[in-house]
Amino acid sequence: MALRFSTGARNGLAGTQGIYDLFNNGFIVLFTGSQPASADNTESGGALVTISSSAGTSGLPFGTAGAGAITKAASNWSGTVGTGGIAGWFRLYANPFTTGSNGTAIRMDGNVGVSGSDMVVANTTLTVGATLTIDQFSLTIPASA
Repeated sequence: MALRFSTGARNGLAGTQGIYDLFNNGFIVLFTGSQPASADNTESGGALVTISSSAGTSGLPFGTAGAGAITKAASNWSGTVGTGGIAGWFRLYANPFTTGSNGTAIRMDGNVGVSGSDMVVANTTLTVGATLTIDQFSLTIPASA
């Protein structure tokens, strides 16, 4: 697993905001290639699909927190693939989202795969015009060891 939080997200968490506050109604973009070394860095690879609520312009709602985690709300999280390719990583952006190199933007990166990844999808090969639906998504704060 390779979740990486931006400096803006880490500062929000260290301050007065929780993960729900930072990312509720945000957007997810899936990219080709490997994720950058930092979520502050410019996006690497090519953008394949933007995931939003009901495949529109609405952000992604999270449900109520429980057991140290927030999960996606019962809405449809999906997007139409704009560019075909193999998904390698994703970036979760706050709403509104900022792209490019930025040390204050609120975002989180993770890897994408068919198993054992931060985001698990049925197939990483995405075809132009296909709809990608995210059925399950959660952010969990680990318990102390």
